[in-house]
Amino acid sequence: MAQLEGKTALITGGTSGIGFATARAFADAGAKVFITGRTQQRVDAAAASLGSGVVGVASDVTNTADLDRLVGVIRDAGDGLDIVFTNAGSGEFATLEDETPEHLIDTFNRNVGGTVFTVQKTLPLLNRGASIVLSGSTAATKGMPAFGAYAAAKAAVRSFGRTWATELGERGFRVNTVIPGPILTEGLTELVPDEDQRQVFFDGLATNPMKRIGDPAELAAVVVFLGSDASSFMTGAEIFVDGGINQV
Repeated sequence: MAQLEGKTALITGGTSGIGFATARAFADAGAKVFITGRTQQRVDAAAASLGSGVVGVASDVTNTADLDRLVGVIRDAGDGLDIVFTNAGSGEFATLEDETPEHLIDTFNRNVGGTVFTVQKTLPLLNRGASIVLSGSTAATKGMPAFGAYAAAKAAVRSFGRTWATELGERGFRVNTVIPGPILTEGLTELVPDEDQRQVFFDGLATNPMKRIGDPAELAAVVVFLGSDASSFMTGAEIFVDGGINQV
């Protein structure tokens, strides 16, 4: 039997990068998967590429009305949820001198607010034994220059993960946080638009012990494990998938 056979999962931000790779891995492992993205066109294209076991719903995690509509779609499907992966989120470079109230608020809305309210809104749908997987970042503990707002937002996500593990444990729900290191995604590429500067940036990221940038499928495999019954006695954990960059 596949690792996720009979389970139903939600992945926010599932149209590209880590989210898309995880949706493919979940579907391959036997799960029915709901993915979200901000535009109907991207959601439809991703769902079509992933196959019949994947349902796309256009939904912005910063919009609570969108989240309510998403919950309605999943509720109407009738199976509840066994896995929630709060993958949606992003950041941009901004030094302390360049930081603005608008950028700070937007960064926290996307990464913290989106995570908080996705989990809150889906709680009534969760089946006994459900697994909630939050998306953190090595930036939260590395102190990368010009990435302060994003790093602080991801540190907040990690803190919520610990709190929710204790709040939701008696209800039979597990909460773990996966910490991607440098993973080759559209989001990573878009951080540095200039191609020459981008290569310098990538070379700097590849200073981890494995001397390379990770593939989204490598991160997805860990999320499959956290969503499966194989991790049934794990909660409140922080799992680094970073080529060792934060470990040595």
